[in-house]
Amino acid sequence: MSLQLVEVPLDPVGRDEALAAIDTVATAAGKAGGALLEAQVTADHGRVFAVAEVDDAGALGEALDAAGVAHEGPSEVRLVGADIEDVRARASTANYLVEWDLPAELTMDAYLARKKANSPKYAEVPEVAFLRTYVREDMDKCLCFYDGPDVDAVCRARDAVGAPIDRLHAIEPIDRD
Repeated sequence: MSLQLVEVPLDPVGRDEALAAIDTVATAAGKAGGALLEAQVTADHGRVFAVAEVDDAGALGEALDAAGVAHEGPSEVRLVGADIEDVRARASTANYLVEWDLPAELTMDAYLARKKANSPKYAEVPEVAFLRTYVREDMDKCLCFYDGPDVDAVCRARDAVGAPIDRLHAIEPIDRD
């Protein structure tokens, strides 16, 4: 199975639309021979970031298209800084998401080496917990999830590890039960 990132921009924007989008991605993942691993919603309810474990990324995209959902992806991603079982157990603890549009010259090996070398520097900002990153295999961008008290603290954590922020989103916990 591979991990696939699907981003769903929402229009109209709203909590109900976000929940419906998550359910649609979960259903599409099932049709693609897999399951939804996690879904996060921006606090303004304008975008859903979903990661699914699927056998067939093409089938995931086709199922989303058939459902009439506007989406970006699926794009294969690599999970860094956590394992899948950790994500299943703690996916809802993230309250901030940082997007970094990776430089064209950066390779996956260089990114992973950089991440390993700089991760201990998160200790300089103990009030922020780095949770996980999804790096797109095409090296277009990465999504980094954090648990922190506020935007300023997350920015300090990114500064500590020397990583830029292209977009920073507050994440709203969504209880789908």
